[in-house]
Amino acid sequence: MVLRTLSKFFNPKSVAIIGASHTKGKIGYAILENFVKGHFKGKVYPVNPDTSPILGLTVYSSVKAIPGKVDLAVVVVPAIVVPKVLKECVAKRIEAVIVVSGGFSETGERGRKLEEELKKIIRGTKTRLLGVNCLGVYDPVTDVDTIFNPRSRLSRPPAGTVGFISQSGAVGATILDWLAEEGIGISKFISYENATDINECDCLEYLGMDRKTKVIALFIEGVKDGKRFIKIAKKVSRKKPIVVLKGGKTKAGAKAAASHTGALAGSAAVYSAVFKQTGAIEARNWSELFDYAKAFSQPLPKGNRIAIITNGGGFGVLAADECERQGLQLPEPSAKLKRIFNKNFPAYASLRNPIDLTGDATAERYRIALEACLASKEYDGAIVIALFQIPTLEPEVTDVLIGLKKYKKPVICCSAGGRYSKKLSKRLEAGGIPVYLTPTQAVKAMAALVRYHKWLRR
Repeated sequence: MVLRTLSKFFNPKSVAIIGASHTKGKIGYAILENFVKGHFKGKVYPVNPDTSPILGLTVYSSVKAIPGKVDLAVVVVPAIVVPKVLKECVAKRIEAVIVVSGGFSETGERGRKLEEELKKIIRGTKTRLLGVNCLGVYDPVTDVDTIFNPRSRLSRPPAGTVGFISQSGAVGATILDWLAEEGIGISKFISYENATDINECDCLEYLGMDRKTKVIALFIEGVKDGKRFIKIAKKVSRKKPIVVLKGGKTKAGAKAAASHTGALAGSAAVYSAVFKQTGAIEARNWSELFDYAKAFSQPLPKGNRIAIITNGGGFGVLAADECERQGLQLPEPSAKLKRIFNKNFPAYASLRNPIDLTGDATAERYRIALEACLASKEYDGAIVIALFQIPTLEPEVTDVLIGLKKYKKPVICCSAGGRYSKKLSKRLEAGGIPVYLTPTQAVKAMAALVRYHKWLRR
């Protein structure tokens, strides 16, 4: 039922923008423009009491005046008008409604009563409501885009495998912009904010069944139904990883969450315990949220024995420090592996672990070291630190790293630097190798893979 119902939000054949504006710069204009100037292939019906055309489209005085069937309604009208509009949507038998409008429980008692009225209107009907006070949805494949931030100011990520759920529209929009800049693709984006009807559990269950979604990133301020969340998160975690960032962990944050979305933030310790119990990987900040999410493009390691291959000794030391903090083992290479290394590397290379190929490393040295480690039974994965700026390291090293996928073990790269390094890092990302700016980020990403695999085995 959840799959069938929520699919209508992402695959509508017709959309009504209720509150479509004639004025450029208004929210109702921006959302309509997304559908008109994007690649959405369905029918679009602007709704406004002023029925003069907008962007060349016929405008209808109300949703009831639309002659055809409407699959999705996007509501952008003042809060006080929303109940009337929602009743019309129910009468029109529209099953998917997104209420972008704010001014409900997040504003106090008066707004809370208004929100309760919306719940009563849809109770016992087939109409499902996303929001209120939200950005709605974005699907890079169907180009359903209800985000009112114009594309000239907020980029949209390309199609990918990360499903992103955000209770906060502002956090969600900012991360979307960042993901687009980083070239990280998403399958679907959902902003549900007040969770008047559809909540985090519905979204999680839906993305758990969505074939395009391979990993789920979740930002929440509070949970409506704790028992249901635990049940669904456990179920989904068995099929695909969930990376979660919890807002409102401090007293000040909890107070802000209550006034932002009306969420009851709850105890930080309780939430952390629930995440561990359900197999969800907890992130401490939004950077970690997507550091971990993109790491799951890699195969899961079968253990925690990691090889660090570097051409910068100091970076290797920092990575080793973080490995110990994260509970990752750094076994020294066996005598068999060292014979391979001694035959191919200069005497000044360090052959312990981290394996330091030194400042005159070549792509060939990286290939020999990594293939030897990954082909052996001594290591479950590799962290590659590649400082691309050194003159001896050919750009072909990216092909070497991408070619390591044949070993079906996780390979995570760390590369820091300017324009040249970023160019090669993007090549690696495009080839399926996640790249991080710091050794700490790379190690934590590998540790997230290890923790998830350990939970699955348990």
